[in-house]
Amino acid sequence: MIEIKEAKKEEVKILVSIGKEIAHPNTTAHHIAWIDIYFLPTGEKCPYQLGKFEFTAHGASINGPDTSTIYTYPKAKVSFKTEKAGTIIAFSYCNIHGLWASKEEVVLK
Repeated sequence: MIEIKEAKKEEVKILVSIGKEIAHPNTTAHHIAWIDIYFLPTGEKCPYQLGKFEFTAHGASINGPDTSTIYTYPKAKVSFKTEKAGTIIAFSYCNIHGLWASKEEVVLK
């Protein structure tokens, strides 16, 4: 799910999350490993990578069975400046289902 929070030339703010309406599993056995976000300006051939976000805590306990179990949420916020409208393209990787992609148009105000 790509949410465009603000779309101005001064700053485009977006949030990418996995499973907004139906939560994606977030367990040791089934989780999102990373989200990669790109921006493809209108009329250009190559996208710009805005960020790569890795989620590395999937329930492992490093200090034995009596310690906290930590899970990271698969969400990524990014903001950037652009003179052109274009398309946000996000990829995510689920350790069970593999690579997923989504895109959303950015219209500047």
